Amino acid sequence: MEPSSTFCRAQEAMQRDRADNASLENERAIARRAANAWGTEAAFAERREARREKIRDIAETARSQSEQEISEEERLLSDNPDRGFANF
Repeated sequence: MEPSSTFCRAQEAMQRDRADNASLENERAIARRAANAWGTEAAFAERREARREKIRDIAETARSQSEQEISEEERLLSDNPDRGFANF
């Protein structure tokens, strides 16, 4: 399962907060590294989500074009092509 960008950003913020409030240097360093890792993962997730959205848009456009082509083909098969069609 791939984490969403929102989840990754929340984890990044939590780790940055932990780094800011830690009393031990080792704990701060680990939390900073974890925050950086979550930030990197969030960037990957944002690109992945953008690609998926773009694919959805392309598929929707193709679907609507296909529907338009079908309706144009149906118009050509009309018994009365000069009278047009009623829009429902």
